[in-house]
Amino acid sequence: MNGKAKPSQYFLLKKSRSLTHKLKGLTRDVIESISGKERDYTSGGMNRAIFLLAVPMVLEVSFESVFAVTDIYFVSRINPDAVATVGITESLLTLVYAVGIGMSMATTALIARRTGEKNPEGASSAAMQSIVLAIFISLIMAIPGIFFSQELLALMGANKSIISEYSSYTSIIIGGNIVVMLLFVINAIFRSAGDAVLSMVILWIANITNIILDPLLIFGIGPFPEMGIKGAALASLIGRGLAVVMQVYLLYRGIGRTKIYRRHLKVELKVLVQIIKLSAGGVGQYIIATASWVVLMKIMAEFGSVVVAGYTIAIRIFMFTLLPSWGMSNAAATLVGQNLGAKKPDRAEFSVIRTAFINSAFMLMFATLFITSSEFFIKLFTDEPEVVTIGSKALKVISFGYLFYGLGMVMPQAFNGAGDTTTPTWINLISYWLIQIPLAYLLAIETGMRENGVFWAIIIAESCMAILSLIIFKKGKWKLKQV
Repeated sequence: MNGKAKPSQYFLLKKSRSLTHKLKGLTRDVIESISGKERDYTSGGMNRAIFLLAVPMVLEVSFESVFAVTDIYFVSRINPDAVATVGITESLLTLVYAVGIGMSMATTALIARRTGEKNPEGASSAAMQSIVLAIFISLIMAIPGIFFSQELLALMGANKSIISEYSSYTSIIIGGNIVVMLLFVINAIFRSAGDAVLSMVILWIANITNIILDPLLIFGIGPFPEMGIKGAALASLIGRGLAVVMQVYLLYRGIGRTKIYRRHLKVELKVLVQIIKLSAGGVGQYIIATASWVVLMKIMAEFGSVVVAGYTIAIRIFMFTLLPSWGMSNAAATLVGQNLGAKKPDRAEFSVIRTAFINSAFMLMFATLFITSSEFFIKLFTDEPEVVTIGSKALKVISFGYLFYGLGMVMPQAFNGAGDTTTPTWINLISYWLIQIPLAYLLAIETGMRENGVFWAIIIAESCMAILSLIIFKKGKWKLKQV
């Protein structure tokens, strides 16, 4: 054709150039999202705003569970009792997480609203009051950890060897919970102000420090003394502590959007009361959800250890795939708070709808993967045929509800971002305790569906949560919430 490209070749070349252009644009946006550049999320394109906020939040959330995983990995080289100590202590730490997450929700609502209002003084004041309250609560919660760690382990059913030899781990982790609490709260300050990159980097530093120090302090490598499980606790404390020192420095120096001055050190009772009220709903949401999963495990235990093992692996995979979704939900909370503060309720609503759509589409990819290849993923954790059978069935069935999970995670966070932490608490209570638990018992025990009944109860309850959240969201009362 006289050196000219054929029509088919021209079409392929055009498609290739288009794909290259899109990849370059995506790369550019990813780089910008983690650059820390200050930007206004109350104006401009919504898709780009969601992307720029969500990327660092997803990366941050993906590191949330690394501390416990790292400790267990290295501690497992000691003995089973040491691993059990980490697991039991993590269970005790759940209460700290509940309070920390609740305070993070309250902090997000207040800081995002003040940021949207272009009121940096109000944001700084709310940030300082959140920190003061976090310190006060963590000091109270540290007392049983410091003085009664052995009694706490005994209460959790630990054996005599754990209580006598490994209580130092529990004492350090619970006694030093202030670094956990402040890590939650100050990162919420950064995220809600639009500085998601700062919170991401802070958590990375904490985890990297912990990963480096764990083997050094546990096994006594080089000049470090061999401290065993106590070394694991100190590694976590130092890693988180270093992160908190950096957080405080960034706030004091005003590196991000929110800066704290000495004049903010005074106690403002009105703001404190507001944070406590908002936090109560957040704490309630976490405890209601966590307790319901404990009851589901109790029901599953009726069918033997093989079923529990398969179910546990499937749920761990399920929870891990929810981490990116949780990051996008946090982005929605920030967008809602800032746009309500900027008196743009319609934009706030649109940000939630768009984020929910993207999140659900993202979750559908996981659903397709797990429905078609569930056995492969379970086999990554175990080769036991019976466990693989149960686990793959659990993962496959639960995956049918992924579309609703994506929606059901964004909507409650939208309410929290608006400062309405009560509505999600009631939604959780209805979905988990009035639907999921009774239905799981009825299907699994009474109708003889065994573990399959629990799997389907999870789907039905999560779907009801998503639908109920959407109905309440569309009523729009959350737009009128004043914080």
